[in-house]
Amino acid sequence: QVQLVESGGGLVQAGGSLRLACAASGSISSINDMRWYRQAPGKQRELVAVITSDGSTYYADSVKGRFTISRDNAKNTVYLQMNSLKPEDTAVYNCNAEIFTFYSGLRHYWGQGTQVTVSS
Repeated sequence: QVQLVESGGGLVQAGGSLRLACAASGSISSINDMRWYRQAPGKQRELVAVITSDGSTYYADSVKGRFTISRDNAKNTVYLQMNSLKPEDTAVYNCNAEIFTFYSGLRHYWGQGTQVTVSS
């Protein structure tokens, strides 16, 4: 069974930084894309950033230049470095990964979510 466990959320003042981490564990054969999403109260879930297995990245326009996604393949972990945080970045952040296991094939897995709150 595969699990994604997130960490690193919290409360920070505007202009501050946080680093989120999401570690995948279990009977993992390979991991393709790894993604960060966020959902603020009353809003739709938003794709924040993507990193492919070869390291290519994509960012939502709202976070370009402020957030950086990275991964450590040896640790099956994806990171989201968030700088120059704004109150509008306040949301629950979830990681998502496309993971292949011999038992379940290729599937998307989700973390439990971590709260990020940015005060003005």
